[in-house]
Amino acid sequence: MKKSFFRMSILALTAFSLTFTAGMALASEGCDPGEIVAKFSHVTGGTTHPKVVAANNFAARVNKELDGVMCVEVYPNSTLYGDSKELEALLTGNVQFLAPSLSKFGSYTPKYGVFDLPFVFEDMDAAIRFTNGSAGKDLLNAMSDVGFVGMGYWMSGMKYFSANKPLIVPSDANGLKFRVQTSDVAKAMIAAMGASPQPMAFAEVYGALQTGVVDGQENTWSNIYTKKFFEVQDSTTQTSHQLLAYLFMTSTDFLDSLKPEVRDQLMKIADEVTQQANNEVKAKEAKNRQNILDAGGKINVLTPEQRKQWVDAMKPVWKQFEDEIGADLIQAAAGA
Repeated sequence: MKKSFFRMSILALTAFSLTFTAGMALASEGCDPGEIVAKFSHVTGGTTHPKVVAANNFAARVNKELDGVMCVEVYPNSTLYGDSKELEALLTGNVQFLAPSLSKFGSYTPKYGVFDLPFVFEDMDAAIRFTNGSAGKDLLNAMSDVGFVGMGYWMSGMKYFSANKPLIVPSDANGLKFRVQTSDVAKAMIAAMGASPQPMAFAEVYGALQTGVVDGQENTWSNIYTKKFFEVQDSTTQTSHQLLAYLFMTSTDFLDSLKPEVRDQLMKIADEVTQQANNEVKAKEAKNRQNILDAGGKINVLTPEQRKQWVDAMKPVWKQFEDEIGADLIQAAAGA
């Protein structure tokens, strides 16, 4: 079998017209007969994005260490399933691994809303401490009743606002339309700025910014750079207002189908890949921040007084969602 099999460009041309049967036929190429073919679908493109690197590392390790037993194939950049279809595909067994943003699970559990609270984490190190603690680990099973199992949290970075005008204080966002993920917490945060939240799939954001359907967005340096959002925005403001992280996940049906020794080895690989990815993400973010500047993008750095205005404007969102998320969980995150 190929030790590291990643099907990319061919699927980009055909993914949206594939039936399930045709998709299985293409996906099975490169795996030995008798191996478990496990498909990993995600929506991120490029080669340097932390999620792309982590997904490819996970597949390479499984394909090497479980050679002859399991074969993981990675389908990036929404080539197999987009934002709106991938969770359904996991439940129906059409894919076996995903890494969606934690903001996508509001219809399944309100608990993951803690990651969307503005300024709840001082920085990425605080977020990693929280996910490695008991409260964060318990959250991996918050959707087990649905059939989802978290295998780890993949950090992408802190988020920053960009817009078609400079954003220095929250009032600069008044009346603007911002793309957000399908998160009630994120929507409330945008509303607290006096702006209008516009939920939208990640793959649609560049075009929406380019055509003026939305005026701005919020994302990490890696997403802003790899998706070239800086090309169609006036500037990005270094607010560090929110965490972007992904739930590296599978289904209970898939895990339960594995022999115990295979399942244990798979989870061990998943944990080690997660720890490696999170240890490396800060350097990747710093590099992509510099890449934006080198490509001609503009970054606004806030003074402590200006940043405090953002914190003060958004802090009431915590209280708004305290009953849903849980005060104890919020305090555990804020104190990490």
